Amino acid sequence: MTDIVIRSAVADDIPAIVAMLADDPLGATRESPDDMEPYLTAYERLRSDPNQFLMVAERDGTVVGTLQLTVVPGLSRRGSTRSIIEAVRVHSSERGQGLGRQLIEWAIEESRQQNCRLVQLTSDAARTDAHRFYEQLGFTGSHVGFKLPLNP
Repeated sequence: MTDIVIRSAVADDIPAIVAMLADDPLGATRESPDDMEPYLTAYERLRSDPNQFLMVAERDGTVVGTLQLTVVPGLSRRGSTRSIIEAVRVHSSERGQGLGRQLIEWAIEESRQQNCRLVQLTSDAARTDAHRFYEQLGFTGSHVGFKLPLNP
């Protein structure tokens, strides 16, 4: 078994990423792996934005993990830049082996390189295992999040 390589996603990775996004009870209700068009459109938007990092973890040429890191300049906290970690997924065959930790550590280090003063993430309230995982990595549940769905 070879080491993990964390790299920027390319268009050919999108089906594997979407499959991981859909591979749990919550994702299965939100994702549509049969239609790649909206995902490829979103990928092009992400690729053209220098504040977006769509990453994959690859083992032996196979995508086995992903996350998105967004760098957000701001005025609060004395003009601090922050980063937001989104859509962290690890292929079911790789779970429990430290890949999620590697992805988050990559995101934290990249956030430092981008001069961020804060790394934040949200996690669905139903993902209690994920909450324990993030707490083990030093994140604290310091805020309450709210969402408002907007219909197209």
